[in-house]
Amino acid sequence: MARMHTRRRGSSGSDKPATDENPEWSDVDAEDIESRVVELAEQGHDPSVIGLKLRDEGVKGVPVPDVKLATGKKVTEILEEHDAASAYPEDLRKLMERAVRLREHMAENGQDYQNKRSLQNTESKIRRLANYYRGDEIDEEFTYTYELAAELLDDE
Repeated sequence: MARMHTRRRGSSGSDKPATDENPEWSDVDAEDIESRVVELAEQGHDPSVIGLKLRDEGVKGVPVPDVKLATGKKVTEILEEHDAASAYPEDLRKLMERAVRLREHMAENGQDYQNKRSLQNTESKIRRLANYYRGDEIDEEFTYTYELAAELLDDE
């Protein structure tokens, strides 16, 4: 992933195996997977954590390496179908959480210029991501403010 606000190069990661069918050793019923996804979401887990838990713990002891291959739907699609989806996309919500933490830190440590810049960069990413999601995943009228982000975190 390339770094947006630095001159450094991005760090390469591993690629998922190129396959279009679920492995035969993971023969869990799609409905069981969907119910487990909804159950984990109700416990307060984000879609990325749900995927990790299904990979590591599995459903009824059988690992699920790829939810989309097993069910034909992404984790977020399953959550939307069962009205368990979050109001904001996970990446935007996580950035807002970081911005709130940084702003609280800045309130106590006004001379911390590194974190001041980090806050500026984070809020810049939030605005850029909000433009990407606006009208589709989030409301057309959405504009980022610290108060909105703090309120969002208080609701959770």
